[in-house]
Amino acid sequence: MFDFSSVDVLDAFTRELQLCKVREGEHVVVLSEPGSRGDYVAAAFGAAKSLGAHVVSATVPGGSPAPLPSTHTGAGPGLVSVLNDTAAQELLKAADLVVDLTREGFIHAPLQQDILKTGTRIIFVCDAPDVLVRNLPTEQDKVRVQEGVDRVRASSVMRVTSEAGTDLTVQLAESHPEFQTGFADDPGRWDHWPSTMVLCWPEISDGQIVLAEGDILLPFKEYVQRPVTLHVSGGHIQEVTGGAEAKLLNTFFDDSHDKWARSLSHMGWGLMKSADWFATAMYGKDELMGMDARAFAGNFLWSTGPHPHLQRDSYAHLDIAMRGCTVSLDGTDVVTAGHLVEG
Repeated sequence: MFDFSSVDVLDAFTRELQLCKVREGEHVVVLSEPGSRGDYVAAAFGAAKSLGAHVVSATVPGGSPAPLPSTHTGAGPGLVSVLNDTAAQELLKAADLVVDLTREGFIHAPLQQDILKTGTRIIFVCDAPDVLVRNLPTEQDKVRVQEGVDRVRASSVMRVTSEAGTDLTVQLAESHPEFQTGFADDPGRWDHWPSTMVLCWPEISDGQIVLAEGDILLPFKEYVQRPVTLHVSGGHIQEVTGGAEAKLLNTFFDDSHDKWARSLSHMGWGLMKSADWFATAMYGKDELMGMDARAFAGNFLWSTGPHPHLQRDSYAHLDIAMRGCTVSLDGTDVVTAGHLVEG
């Protein structure tokens, strides 16, 4: 029997590389490791070739420096084989676009910033095929997230509240607002397909975060079963109380032996209207990075661990996606009770 799913994957990668503005004569490197999906490697290669680009497929040995299983955690530590190999690094720096099909990516590895500084674009792809197709971005998504970034940049304080008891005040001075829009079209741009979100990297936040039933803990890819309260002071988690999930978080922080494990990292809200909150429950954990949860329209996403603007190099990276929150900037809602404020 023929496997027609490969046709959909090739079509999706072609449309994605068009959004990444791959042009005739550009140089595209498809980066993979032995555990990467072979159909993605073939689709990215074929898509780049069909658009007239010079394309190289580079498969490097797997193996991450992070002391965690490589199961699409989102920690983005990179591969030891690239971090320690200047020849591999020079190949990536020479490319116009790198299609990163590795299992974890390089998002929190300082090397990625060195590659981007050369003007190389990087698009990271690792979710399941139908997740990619369902959440294929559009050019308008970039306009929407840039508007959110402008609002963060013009604001002084973000406040996050919820009926569950969350009340967090975030100082936005020097918070370096950013966005993800699902494609990398500008020189020196990294992005993640799929993703549509506004985020920032604050230093100071105070109050409490209360995780409600149904919020999602990543990279565990588990739904919260009982409320968890996290007390935050000066951008650091001082105490975690609650049921089994609280014990899970405390154990993760303690066992990481990482001084930044309890420090807040990036935070923001999702704008991906095609995302499915229940995707985390419908797939095996090794099939997903979990971008449906991370970028779900109207969510509040916050994280722990690495903070490049404060030189916090950490592998203890959690992303926690919450529904039902109200997110306001200088008193004006951008999300109200888990629903995007349009316009």
